[in-house]
Amino acid sequence: MAAQEPGREAPFARRIDPRREPGLSPQQRLHMEQVERTLRSRLRGRNVLLALGIGAVTAGIYAYTFYSVSQERFLDDLEQEAEAARARARARAESAGS
Repeated sequence: MAAQEPGREAPFARRIDPRREPGLSPQQRLHMEQVERTLRSRLRGRNVLLALGIGAVTAGIYAYTFYSVSQERFLDDLEQEAEAARARARARAESAGS
């Protein structure tokens, strides 16, 4: 492998502009544009699919959280126990006061 000159881009990192590249035939330029357009549309499709997947997972977690919280009845049970304790305390206070 040859040593690279400082400040010069590597050949594989050089971007090719088909409109300015000398030595390309019109068919080659057309083919390059078609390939780039196809790759862009594939990438856009993958991005949309990924966004829909992430959105579906997020919505699922959100919905499951609401569902599981609505199923929890321990606060209702605690409130019933507290109301019963208050009623017993009132009854004791009334019986002690009479």
